[in-house]
Amino acid sequence: MKIGVAKEIKDKESRIALTPEGARRLASAGHEVRVECGAGVGSGFPDEEYVSAGAKITDTSTAWDSDIVLKVKEPMPSEYGHLQGQIVFTYFHLAGVPRALTEALLRSSTTSIAYETVEDSSGRLPLLAPMSAIAGNMATLMGAYYLARFNRGRGVQLGRIMGEPHGKVVIIGDGVVGRHAAATAAGLGATVHVAGEFADRESKLKREVSPDLHFLISTPETIAREIRDTDLLVGAVLVHGAKAPHVVTESMVREMPTGAVIVDVSIDQGGCIETSRPTSHSDPVYERHGVIHYCVTNMPGAYPRTSTIALGNATFPYVSRLADQGLGGVASDPGFLRGLNTYRGYITCEPVAEALDMKPRYHPVTDFSFQ
Repeated sequence: MKIGVAKEIKDKESRIALTPEGARRLASAGHEVRVECGAGVGSGFPDEEYVSAGAKITDTSTAWDSDIVLKVKEPMPSEYGHLQGQIVFTYFHLAGVPRALTEALLRSSTTSIAYETVEDSSGRLPLLAPMSAIAGNMATLMGAYYLARFNRGRGVQLGRIMGEPHGKVVIIGDGVVGRHAAATAAGLGATVHVAGEFADRESKLKREVSPDLHFLISTPETIAREIRDTDLLVGAVLVHGAKAPHVVTESMVREMPTGAVIVDVSIDQGGCIETSRPTSHSDPVYERHGVIHYCVTNMPGAYPRTSTIALGNATFPYVSRLADQGLGGVASDPGFLRGLNTYRGYITCEPVAEALDMKPRYHPVTDFSFQ
């Protein structure tokens, strides 16, 4: 197989989809690995390391002109012309990004496999989890930074001062993002409230995060009540493959304190807060109803070295199987098959078709032969 590793061009995105060690293992297995020039530099992996691993350093068009193209983030509009029916394996978040990307994938008959919808045997999302963990940690840290008065925040520090906790953090969602955001906030010494759907999660969260954690069942009434005096609100809602529901309405945001901060980690899937809109690392925040919103769509890109290593560890077994077996390796694993989002000009992920109102282009993957 010819495996291309494309350089990321999204704003301040320096991650790379394959480490030199991953390139070495693929090259040793007989595959031709093409790494776009400079793709790993931002993560601390210079071209020389890939050459030593047996990879070829190429230009943009050659990296894309491969059987399999590995990326970290979804293709940008300027990259749509490179889509030519190959397999592209990356984070797509098709339900939460402009439908033009899905239309480009369908038009070019590109096979898109999305990291964020691949499942393991227990229904978890093993390729999303490491980036969710980093984003969760980062949500609290960014929230704490923008609470500073010089950032137009409330001037409240999240932390324990002379034994007393300061700052209230409300986290909506108790998955990987929510747990990591809660652990970071508790570690700083803030008062932490986590909203989840199931009461039996409370004991586990208190055991894993902090015995002082406050758990609440996520309802519009409880959320509205708790965020009226919160300093930091973290949106951490995820529905597999689908657009995130708005669990915080604009009227709720209006009731939040002036200078409070919202970090909507769900923004990749459209955002779970009605007043959220995508932002970038170059222009990360805006203010709405006196509340600062941080809604960067590639948060882990701020820490590319850590993120690249964590992502590479998670994705490599799937990349290796795809390289060795092609789509047959996908079809033989029901969890891997759930990662298939488009194929032969059709959407193969129903939540994406529903979110984009493109049900006429949806075909279940069972209708296709991968031989």
